[in-house]
Amino acid sequence: MSDPDGDLLERFRVVARGCTGDVFATPRHTPAESMMAAARATEELGIDQWDVYAERGAVAQLEQEVAELLGKPAAAMFPSGIMAQQAALRVWCDRAGSPRVGIPELSHLLQHEDDGPRLLHGFRFEHLSTGRSLPTIEDLDRLGAGLAAVLLELPLRDAGCLLPPWEDLVALTGRAHELGMRVHLDGARLWESQPFYDRPLAEIAGVADSVYVSFYKGLGGLAGAVLAADEDVVGEVRRWRKRMGGTLFHLTPYAVLALAGLREHLPRMGEYVAWGRLLAERLVASGVRVHPDPPHTNTFELYADADPDAVNERAIAFMERTSIQPCGIWRAAPVPGLASCEVAVHAAATARDPEEVAGWLMEIIGG
Repeated sequence: MSDPDGDLLERFRVVARGCTGDVFATPRHTPAESMMAAARATEELGIDQWDVYAERGAVAQLEQEVAELLGKPAAAMFPSGIMAQQAALRVWCDRAGSPRVGIPELSHLLQHEDDGPRLLHGFRFEHLSTGRSLPTIEDLDRLGAGLAAVLLELPLRDAGCLLPPWEDLVALTGRAHELGMRVHLDGARLWESQPFYDRPLAEIAGVADSVYVSFYKGLGGLAGAVLAADEDVVGEVRRWRKRMGGTLFHLTPYAVLALAGLREHLPRMGEYVAWGRLLAERLVASGVRVHPDPPHTNTFELYADADPDAVNERAIAFMERTSIQPCGIWRAAPVPGLASCEVAVHAAATARDPEEVAGWLMEIIGG
């Protein structure tokens, strides 16, 4: 996807910041509002002590709760998912005596981390799948034995938040284990994936040896991640966390808001996904292409036969007239003549009628 020119992009952002309502944006809180929310959550949760270097307090409580949710013996909190996943892969590669990791070409580690995992740890990444396709057993067999680990991103965000069918996921991870490989799940949006599988989180996480989850996306936290695995593995990733500078003096504010998100948003993930599917149905009926159709998670892509600059101009006019931001920026799709926009459904969207929102989007698209 290509961004619009800088002037149009800046005008869109300025007008969007001035809106008093939105559909798909996450809640807009000032730093003071977020800190006050953290204070309230701290009292409600009964947190009466700070963590010290990620020990005790809210951090210990978060680690325990996530480990139980994912059905793993132990878990460790990290300030970022980037660090958590590097630590997990480093453990698996060191144990195997091999730097080889099978990974989708569109994985976050390859697309958005400035080559850090390879430069810092010497990983040798080999494409388990290419482009917007999902990995298969045939892809794994093509790479052959000798991989230390296989990383699967659930969902594959840069492919439109795609998820493999449950049977395919079980078969692929089972084959990896047969070949002596460890399986790591990039679960940055694992919470959002659970409704697709309609299985307990522990059963989904059970196909893997290590699992990373995030707290600032669907759960609305400030930052932070947790890596869950067996106790000996978590002990090793804690050492790598310290080596990489991730054992901060206090992580309590991040842990508190993560705990709050588990209580506020995790029970509503099914609602967010269902609302998104209702919206998608209405848009498809009006001629808009949705990918995937139906959506696998609360996040999916829209494609319209329109000029993206013209769509963005209409979106700006809509926001100026209504003070509501109905969507994010539209970009030129790889296919000429198509405009594309990603939407992510959270609590704010579910307060609105999907029929009405579909009408707004069709007005902006020009349909």
